[in-house]
Amino acid sequence: MADLILALDVVKRDVALSVAKSCAPHIDAIKIGYPLVLGAGLSIARELTDLRLPLIADFKIADIPNTNTLITEQVFDAGFSAIICQGFTGTDSVRACVQAAHRKGGECYVVAEMSHPGATEFFVPGIPEQIAANAMVAKADGIIAPATRPDRVKTLRGIIGTRKILSPGIGAQGGDVHAVAGLVDGVIVGRSIYGAENPVRAAQEFSRDLGVRR
Repeated sequence: MADLILALDVVKRDVALSVAKSCAPHIDAIKIGYPLVLGAGLSIARELTDLRLPLIADFKIADIPNTNTLITEQVFDAGFSAIICQGFTGTDSVRACVQAAHRKGGECYVVAEMSHPGATEFFVPGIPEQIAANAMVAKADGIIAPATRPDRVKTLRGIIGTRKILSPGIGAQGGDVHAVAGLVDGVIVGRSIYGAENPVRAAQEFSRDLGVRR
């Protein structure tokens, strides 16, 4: 069964901690990106580790290998357990993130294709497939593939085999959890949980849709 990953894209520390703590019993991991880190500081990761949930750093790292290594090391030293990088920078840059993550005992996921409408302008058929193949060569733990386009998830699954797929775009972006739950290892949900009138109830409903047993 797919894990439920909360994309905690709020900007205020107190809001982040409140939502995370209340939803923790119903989620499997928390993904943190630039909005929260820029708003609350990288130290927010340490505060969230008390929840004993995996923390994924969604910084979509996209630089030369040496810079990627330095960023990845800082991320894991801050308390994260996984990192997300872009794959279009090439296999050497991806491998730098993967190796740094593995040295720290963590995981690295590679963006093969993004979930928003504009992604189709550049992530045209053939490119995500090559990125996914390169990610496997670099020994990444898995890829990011769009819940908004389940057919693309199916195609990319055929390339990466049993390695993990984490899938964003559920809810606010129009992705249907039922359409991808059987194809991926984790569904990423943000606004439809943290922006809900009752985030706990929303998390419970997504958890129930996934058939998660805790």
